[in-house]
Amino acid sequence: MATRVIIVRHGQSNYNAEKLIQGRNNESVLTEKGRRDAQKVGDSLSLLPIDAMYCSPLQRAKATAEIIHSRLLSRPSLSATNQLMEIDLPLWEKQNKLKVAKMFKTEYQSWKERPHEFKMILSTSEGKKEHFPVLALYQQANKFWQEMIPQHQGKTLLIVAHNGINRCLIMSAIGVSPERYHSIQQSNCCINILNFSGNWGESVQLESLNQTSHLGIPIPSTRSDKNHLRFFLVRHGETEWNRESRFQGVKDISLNKNGQKQAKKTAYLLKEIPLNFAVSSPMLRPKETAQIILQYHKDVELELKSQLQEICHGLWEGKLASEIEVDFPGLLTQWKDSPETLQMPEGENLQQVWDRATICWNQMVENYSKSPESKIGIVVAHDAINKVILCYLLGLKTRDFWNIKQGNGGVSVIDYPRGIKEPPVLQAINLTSHLGSGILDQTVAGAL
Repeated sequence: MATRVIIVRHGQSNYNAEKLIQGRNNESVLTEKGRRDAQKVGDSLSLLPIDAMYCSPLQRAKATAEIIHSRLLSRPSLSATNQLMEIDLPLWEKQNKLKVAKMFKTEYQSWKERPHEFKMILSTSEGKKEHFPVLALYQQANKFWQEMIPQHQGKTLLIVAHNGINRCLIMSAIGVSPERYHSIQQSNCCINILNFSGNWGESVQLESLNQTSHLGIPIPSTRSDKNHLRFFLVRHGETEWNRESRFQGVKDISLNKNGQKQAKKTAYLLKEIPLNFAVSSPMLRPKETAQIILQYHKDVELELKSQLQEICHGLWEGKLASEIEVDFPGLLTQWKDSPETLQMPEGENLQQVWDRATICWNQMVENYSKSPESKIGIVVAHDAINKVILCYLLGLKTRDFWNIKQGNGGVSVIDYPRGIKEPPVLQAINLTSHLGSGILDQTVAGAL
């Protein structure tokens, strides 16, 4: 059994509201909004069988955890641990972010552009000492997983902590480098879900990142009002072959009735978004999903890109896993354990899919970044295509393919704050709550 870990960021604090840097300062407390949002988190998790809770001892996180805990029917144990404390920024704490950016211009630029190299020089009783905040936090997250995962095999854990440590928990679990520290978003009282397949060091799946719908915010907002480019990366709705766990690949299978319903719910989620462009794989299932979404955006023309079609499974297509195992013994295990090494019989390998999908993605980013005005659009594709794009944006490799989940009708949100000039921010990954299943992805786990 997998170990499910639900990770929550604390509610809004007075320092958040005042745009002050918190770090490990313990004067910051929840606002009334922060307390209300913590109650909403608790209500959204109330029916889940949670076995244990851990939180940071800093009062903004601990208070959030206590509010959530009071609304859980399972009443798990709640423990505070220093391993969930926020990033340590002693020279900047309690100061306004904009002032810090001006006062420590060189250091702040390093913090933003090279977080894995960012350091502070601290005065100690033993003299000057170099402190690397992000690297230290990443190591702290690793240590937490190494100790906690073996203790809770097959259980469900709930963690309530902070922006920085949450990022490092997620990144270290799925193999993202500290260099990408600023590449994922953590909104106040957001929910993230990780699934550990076994012990620490074995594969971990990111089921969802930065869910906020339980707060009445269906889609996380941008970090800046002047965000230059936003993509909604959507997986097509369900097909009958998804339902049957039959390998589809480049077989042109259309949506089933449930898939059409999922597409309509995704369309409603994006109904009020001012879309400027729409791109889809040319295959029936994503194209139909995109067309359903665009019923609310009549002035947006759908562009089809062949580079976004699903991985070609070759001789596997149309078969169930049991049939593939008979015809090609051992290859399914290889596909699961080492996907980067498998050449599909008379089909593609993962590197070929990676190359065409990421080249297509970069071309879209470059093209839409040329506009002086902000652009927002949808890209509708497939499980494998979306996985490799998200892995690429997170700095992962083909070997990490299974670390990202993509449910039918799931939506991921990618921002480029300054267009192609800056790395993207993964605002959310695999949002599925709009499909009516709550915080968990309940879509079918069918073959690609």
